[in-house]
Amino acid sequence: MGTIQIKNLSFRYDGMLTNLFDQLNLNIDESWKLGLIGRNGRGKTTFLKLLLGKYTYQGELNSSVDFNYFPQRIPDPTQLTKHVLLKIAGLDDSELWRIQVEMDKLQLTDSVLGRPFETLSPGERTKALLAVMFTDNQTFQLIDEPTNHLDIEGREVVADYLKHKRGFIVVSHDRHFIDQVIDHVLSIDRAKIQLFAGNYETWAAEYQRENQSELAEKHHLQKEIGRLKATANTMERWAGHAEGKKQKSRQSDQHANIDKGFVSHKAAKVMKRSKNTLRRTEKDIEVKQSLLKNVDEVAPLKLNSIQPPQKYLLQVEDLQVQRAGTILNQPLSFDLKRGQRLILFGPNGMGKTTIVKVIMGDKELLAGGTVNKPASLRISYLSQNFEDLNGSIQSYADQFGIELNDLLNTLRKLGFERAAFDEDLKDLSMGQKRKVSLARSLCEPASLYIWDEPLNYLDVITRKQIQDLILRKQPSMLIIDHDEAFIEAVKTAPLLKITPIDSQ
Repeated sequence: MGTIQIKNLSFRYDGMLTNLFDQLNLNIDESWKLGLIGRNGRGKTTFLKLLLGKYTYQGELNSSVDFNYFPQRIPDPTQLTKHVLLKIAGLDDSELWRIQVEMDKLQLTDSVLGRPFETLSPGERTKALLAVMFTDNQTFQLIDEPTNHLDIEGREVVADYLKHKRGFIVVSHDRHFIDQVIDHVLSIDRAKIQLFAGNYETWAAEYQRENQSELAEKHHLQKEIGRLKATANTMERWAGHAEGKKQKSRQSDQHANIDKGFVSHKAAKVMKRSKNTLRRTEKDIEVKQSLLKNVDEVAPLKLNSIQPPQKYLLQVEDLQVQRAGTILNQPLSFDLKRGQRLILFGPNGMGKTTIVKVIMGDKELLAGGTVNKPASLRISYLSQNFEDLNGSIQSYADQFGIELNDLLNTLRKLGFERAAFDEDLKDLSMGQKRKVSLARSLCEPASLYIWDEPLNYLDVITRKQIQDLILRKQPSMLIIDHDEAFIEAVKTAPLLKITPIDSQ
């Protein structure tokens, strides 16, 4: 295979003051299995869209292969899934079997083909679109966050497929998933773009080492700049003092019997020397400030948790839930005590989100059993649906009764760029929207946090921040998620496994 050659590529969106990519040079071998890693909003999806030729850029981008992008655009989601997938793949009815083969690998039943695409669950949509992509093995695949809404089993299926695939770029924030499938890492951060040979663990170790080194250098430079600024202020005062003495000697020349010329000459020399030193010092400050690197300093997050007086926060007995009149699960019973973190676990479509909605008070979805919780219990609920956010951050904070400064400070700690604070929420990336809803939950005063797939779209750095926060603060939580590393780190009890109604 050949290479994808990028020479002096520069790009920025309209309204941006600085380039998102500036004079980028890269050579990517078309046989590599490349993982694209970086904070939300740093340009990962934009980089993929540039490869696709979606944006106008400066520089050169040359490739001997065509690109295929996931997730694909769905022109009419009201159509049957069969027709949607055939159109995306460019196949006719006689070739539907090719999609079905890949669907089978992804453990997606043929029954979804007869349903409107818009009725598929988020996980089913992801699998269906991955199946379409996998039917085309002649293109270089650009796979943008394929693990969102996939359960652990589904992620393992996709990972196993990609292990045997060559020539792709994948954006994923699931550490376990990406560690299995890639052999190179392309890292995008504030200061630079770097290419590493190896997997996620290779990159994480190098990233930590470089960040610590650059932080030490940054703090040293900041101290030096502070010292130089103090010197500059002193020089400026000396120059002003010398000028004042010169003026004073002129004003008092008829009252004092001294050599006015000597005083004036000496003051002028002191003033000139002070100003020259000031100029040199200011130049040193400018040089050292240019050496400061915009390092990702990962600040510890805060959680507005309230210690509840009750021992039992949730008592669930023989709970069954329903969707469209169909009971989804075998009876589920559990207690959630103060300080516990329980994980609802099961494949997509088993009713985990529906169970959470019933716990939050949706009686229409209740098929049987009981949910008891203290009347005074304050719950912060983080839904998996956040795509429809719109309006200003101020109006969002007002909607949930949160101080705007608290929300903005939390977002900054999550790596949110200041420039995004003035954007309409609907124009943010999916990762940025997820951070807005997550920051809201962190700021809400609560005794119990119920989070439904909180890590979807979040970058690996943010995931680590959230994990560290939970382990440090030890809040009471009920969580749905599919990131194995995260689950193993935060759970305090065995998984609450959801059993399907037809299971024997």
